[in-house]
Amino acid sequence: MNTQLIKGDVGISKSKVKYSRTPPSTSGSGLKPKLLDQVRQAIRSRHSSPRTEQSYVGWIKRYIFFHGKRHPVEMEEGEIGAFLTFLAVEGHVSASTQTQALSAILLLYQAVLKKPLDWVKVEVRGKMPRRLPVVLTKEEVRAVLGAPRDVPADWPLVIWLGAPAHGMLGTSSQGRGEE
Repeated sequence: MNTQLIKGDVGISKSKVKYSRTPPSTSGSGLKPKLLDQVRQAIRSRHSSPRTEQSYVGWIKRYIFFHGKRHPVEMEEGEIGAFLTFLAVEGHVSASTQTQALSAILLLYQAVLKKPLDWVKVEVRGKMPRRLPVVLTKEEVRAVLGAPRDVPADWPLVIWLGAPAHGMLGTSSQGRGEE
């Protein structure tokens, strides 16, 4: 059975409860579904995974609690930017985490509340990981691909395709040495 993490005031405490794929029905009573149930329905209508649903609902809860339980209809771009900046500065979240929170909030406003938003200004972005590309010089490539004198000229091709394949290098396709 699936479980969901229930987040406390800003998502610190974690306790497991049963997770249901069907939100409570209010169709017979004539009441409008609760906000988070509407969010769940919007996510499910997009055929997202249950984990995405959990994550987005969690971010929306944190957003609402961050602003003192104010309803999102009352809030605008400034409040969204303040929350995302808080995540980067105080929460020390990565840029991808901040983007995920923004995506959840945008889904709330666009799909559930049907409230158009202008540009959301985020004062501080989370840190992007620094990735250095692995680039070899021509000499290094020659050294890696260059074969020793006693190895066939197609040795790099053999490595790339897999050495034991098709009886190459003195082995049969079953991996046994030839007799």
